[in-house]
Amino acid sequence: MKLNELGPAPGARPKPTRKGQGIGSGLGKTAGRGHKGQKSRSGGGVRPGFEGGQMPLQRRIPKRGFFNKFSKQIFAINVSDLNRFENGDTVTPESLLAAKLIKKVGDGVKILGNGNLEKSLTVCAQAFSKSAEQKIVAAGGKTEVI
Repeated sequence: MKLNELGPAPGARPKPTRKGQGIGSGLGKTAGRGHKGQKSRSGGGVRPGFEGGQMPLQRRIPKRGFFNKFSKQIFAINVSDLNRFENGDTVTPESLLAAKLIKKVGDGVKILGNGNLEKSLTVCAQAFSKSAEQKIVAAGGKTEVI
């Protein structure tokens, strides 16, 4: 058997129904469209969601809020989460990603001041809360805004 001899299994590819081929075919004359009306015409039919002039469902349902296309995706990390790094380490968004503290870098990382920090670290991030900055400096570390 060769590639050019391969073919679909018998009966797997039925012939398409040919409409309008006489009364003996069962789909002659009107070709299964019935008599008259919008859907019987060439190019006839209605657009998706059209309900015959009734207020469509998409317009009947109440809408809430909006999507802000200028919003930034900033991930928050508490200072207590930074204790898993070693003394003297430089913590960057990439190292947080490697430690699986964030799912992706996105538009940046903000360090929040929840918890205590026992290690001296150099933390590089896009933003810091005031309490986080104080706790990092109090532990003997440094903060750098990227």
